[in-house]
Amino acid sequence: MDALTLLTTRYSTPRLTEPAPEGEALALIKKAALKVPDHGGLRPWRFVIVTGKEALNRLGDVFAEAAIEDAPGISPEMHERARQLPLRAPMVIVCIARVTEHAKVPAHEQVQSAACAVMAMQQAAFAQGFGGIWRTGSYAQQDFVKQSLDVGEDDEIVGFLYLGTAASNAPVRSDPDPEAFFSYF
Repeated sequence: MDALTLLTTRYSTPRLTEPAPEGEALALIKKAALKVPDHGGLRPWRFVIVTGKEALNRLGDVFAEAAIEDAPGISPEMHERARQLPLRAPMVIVCIARVTEHAKVPAHEQVQSAACAVMAMQQAAFAQGFGGIWRTGSYAQQDFVKQSLDVGEDDEIVGFLYLGTAASNAPVRSDPDPEAFFSYF
């Protein structure tokens, strides 16, 4: 797939199934993450790959515990829903912005670099025929989740990139008119 086709046809895939990227496909996804803009060459990212039933269930347990901490009176249905969230795909890559104090590179630029890494990974997956969706939600901000994933106090979970094979065709949607979003100065 050429770059312009990739950039103008990519879409998020919320329904994912096996297989997940592995081998050379996963290696290319990892490489894409490390090629994003990175002011100061700080490499302000860390990634945790969660794949396989055991690991996905462990992440589900973390989400379920976090749900109880957020809402102690949570219904059993919502508690179970939290536990099942990681099972929506055969792989979840947690992207963490590793923020360091730097005189020329503010924290928000480091987080933006990590966000670019998520997009680059999703693009690389899509270019290879895989589907993916970038999710955040309250679990990205929840202290128990951060502690469970060894996220530093100044660091931030930028997103959970769910990857796998699209379980359905591309969603039908119309593209917005670019002129509605661009102007000239």
